Amino acid sequence: MTLTAVLDRIDAGLPRSLERLTDFLRIPSISTDSDYAAACRRAAEWLVAELTALGARAELRDTPGHPMVVARTGGAGRPILFYGHYDVQPVDPLDLWDRDPFDPAIEETPDGRVIRGRGAADDKGQLMTFVEACRAWKDVHGDLPGNVTFLFEGEEESGSPSLVPFLEENAAELGADLALICDTGLFAADRPGIVTQLRGLLGEEVVIRGADKDLHSGSFGGLAANPVRALARIVASLHDEAGRVTVPGFYDGVPDLTAELAAQWDALGFDAGLFLSGVGLSIPAGEAGRSALEQLWSRPTCEVNGIRGGYAGRGFKTVLPAEAAAKISFRLVGSQDPLAIRDSFRAMVRDMVPADCTVEFHDHGAAPASRMDTSDPAFEAARRALSAEWPHEAAYIGAGGSIPIAGHFQSILGMDSMLIGFGRDDDRIHSPNEKYDVASFHRGARSWARILDAIR
Repeated sequence: MTLTAVLDRIDAGLPRSLERLTDFLRIPSISTDSDYAAACRRAAEWLVAELTALGARAELRDTPGHPMVVARTGGAGRPILFYGHYDVQPVDPLDLWDRDPFDPAIEETPDGRVIRGRGAADDKGQLMTFVEACRAWKDVHGDLPGNVTFLFEGEEESGSPSLVPFLEENAAELGADLALICDTGLFAADRPGIVTQLRGLLGEEVVIRGADKDLHSGSFGGLAANPVRALARIVASLHDEAGRVTVPGFYDGVPDLTAELAAQWDALGFDAGLFLSGVGLSIPAGEAGRSALEQLWSRPTCEVNGIRGGYAGRGFKTVLPAEAAAKISFRLVGSQDPLAIRDSFRAMVRDMVPADCTVEFHDHGAAPASRMDTSDPAFEAARRALSAEWPHEAAYIGAGGSIPIAGHFQSILGMDSMLIGFGRDDDRIHSPNEKYDVASFHRGARSWARILDAIR
């Protein structure tokens, strides 16, 4: 059986695969700092060389920022696009690292071997699981798998400013039936998941102004409008007693969870109390009547992220502040329209602002949710392939945050994505002492080989 031969090849080649990953991790490809522009280019060139050596047609494509890497296997079969990013986060604060972040090493820990270094989990290690699966595939079959396009970018950690123009300019070349994205993690230590829905995001800043200066509360209190009081009333009105958002029309386009997906999520055995205990809490505070995973993955939210106004320094100052402001974010699901919600939210706020005050709004981004069509047989084939590799059955899961690339693939390239990754919650991505479990790297490569065999 050729799949067995590919898996055996991955097992036998693991030491050399780890050496290649270590070489890749030594390149300090920090995209947010212009001092590392040459290193970012070197990382892109390293990938081009690796993919070319494997037999892919690989190119470095310049952008106004850091270069893209595009490669094709050139085979027959269903067109698939695989995406990852080679840039990494800054390493500050450096004194909290136990070793040089760009001097990676394999370390023994109580939970097993890990690869320690910046980018190990986000996203170089994850990216290389797919490359190593393709390497083993070629060793066994003589050719790279199917009709695969590789797209590796170098600006993901700095907001991907070149990505959308690049996708638009190269849509015909990059178009495929399905995208594979490796920038996610496992649901639990030994249970993989396929992320099939991602919440969108709307960010709003509200600024309310009253008098032309701070006022003495003894001289003006009770008579003059207080912007903090007005803002507090508005913020308090955003939710009802059941935790539902009160913005008119907010739930337009919010789908109910299907019975099939609800059963899968229930089977995951998620313990909300245990999850919250990790941050010193214990009681779910979201929408009444919804499970914890629904609240995290498939229900929309409204949260106050910051609030300011008046005097909050040491001691006490009896003033009526001239200004108060709040930053509010909405996580969106289904077909909720972020622009319609923005208009409705702003109209609601304007109606509540006292006549003697003014209000202004600042836009902090608006992106709709992404939802994948799991009726495509490839999704179930991939889920079964993952389940065959890991101790626990894979599930379709959601993500509470936003991963813009999946939405860009839908809106620009017209294709859904399977988001499959093998990171763990304790990988310390974006933090000092980032790591990636060797078991995740090893099983990740085996998982991609299984998936390629199932969906090509």
